Amino acid sequence: MRAIRVHEFGDPEVMRLEEVPDPTPGPGQVVVRVHAAGVNPVEVYLRSGSYGRIPLPYTPGADAAGVVEQVGEGVRGVSPGDRVYVAGSVSGTYAEKALCNASQVHSLPAQISFAQGAGIGVPYVTAYRALFQRARAVAAEVVLVHGGTGGAGVAAVQFARAPGMEVIATGGTDRGRRMAEEQGAHHVLNHGAAEHFEQVRSLTEGRGVDVIVELLANVNLPATPRFWRQAGASRSSAAGARSRSTRAW
Repeated sequence: MRAIRVHEFGDPEVMRLEEVPDPTPGPGQVVVRVHAAGVNPVEVYLRSGSYGRIPLPYTPGADAAGVVEQVGEGVRGVSPGDRVYVAGSVSGTYAEKALCNASQVHSLPAQISFAQGAGIGVPYVTAYRALFQRARAVAAEVVLVHGGTGGAGVAAVQFARAPGMEVIATGGTDRGRRMAEEQGAHHVLNHGAAEHFEQVRSLTEGRGVDVIVELLANVNLPATPRFWRQAGASRSSAAGARSRSTRAW
């Protein structure tokens, strides 16, 4: 089969399309024929060597969607021919086939395309964990999704809107801000504007927000705590960066 292989850390040019042996599932493993692969920022960091040095060579990718081709001994719940999405992989997903542990393979509903399924794993798990497991957001709270136009940001907007939260999202481009609005954000601000924090304060009539999902914590986190709601237990969850908050971390 064909797969992207990385033999040295660096720019995108270090990725090479090569012929490699087809994967074979061991006990508790599944081989998925990949129809679409998800691309996430963490894969850029790994490829460049800026996010720790992983063993070389390797095939990038954690997310994908496709059809189960083989299952190993003891696998239950999926069978050859099933449509699935992949959230994690043993062999990498930038390839025609991906070897996965059975726990990394999930049923893909018929109404969801392979391209959509390939975007579920990292973005939606990150957003769900940030909102509900770390910040413990609940209906009727006001949520600021600071960077609501990337994969995890769009997922956070959708997850926050679904149970009835009031959603303030930010984006850096007109196109991105339109997308955040289309995905359900009640208010969309330009986070490139110096006054956007004060706009958050104005939208909440001076109270601040209950929850902040911060997608660029290394830049914005020092400023965002000033805009938590002053009365009650406001909290923040920084996706993709180590940080602290008043309650969630």
